[in-house]
Amino acid sequence: MIKRYAKKLLIVALLIATGILLELYGLLDAEKMLHLARGYSDQWWLVVVLILLQAILFTFALAGSFFLWIAAPLYPPAMATFILAAGGTLGGIGAYFFSKRLTDEWVERIEKSHAYKLLHKQDNFFALFALRVFPAFPHSLVNYSSGILKVKLSHFIAAAFLGIGIKSYIYAEVIYNATTNASLDELMKLSTYGPLILLSALSLMGVFIKYKLTRPYEN
Repeated sequence: MIKRYAKKLLIVALLIATGILLELYGLLDAEKMLHLARGYSDQWWLVVVLILLQAILFTFALAGSFFLWIAAPLYPPAMATFILAAGGTLGGIGAYFFSKRLTDEWVERIEKSHAYKLLHKQDNFFALFALRVFPAFPHSLVNYSSGILKVKLSHFIAAAFLGIGIKSYIYAEVIYNATTNASLDELMKLSTYGPLILLSALSLMGVFIKYKLTRPYEN
């Protein structure tokens, strides 16, 4: 028991150290990363690097979403969407399996989240998709909640790729069209995030309808 607890503490310490090192070397600074990436934007391997970096950050609940501000200015919306959806999905899968190694304190915190409570009641594609596509909803909560609850992996992967992909495309198109002058204000216009909220609401409606249809059979 003590050995297992010490192992979990070591993992937390490594996560904290990783976050500090990434910050010290400017790898969590979108502006610095974009400046660096511009010099290699014509290299095919930059796409692979951006995907892998996202995967690593999302696996350990670090700031993987900021890669939107790197991929979107560098690539057309379709390519940026692929990079963001692939990195987010791979990172989500990593977090899904890594969740088993979380400390009790982290698990307790996640169990109090809205994502965990929704998935605990409705473990299906629509619930996962609604959380993924909703603007600014933390992907890490979805990833770790899904892992702790052991939701169906096929639903998890499909919802992650589609949800992150749709949301990324809408944001990437705004940023790409505005080039490097894109700002948070532009992304927060109703015309940008409105469709995402509507799509999320429709998905949750699907969850509710399915619940109502299956409830008589459960009784």
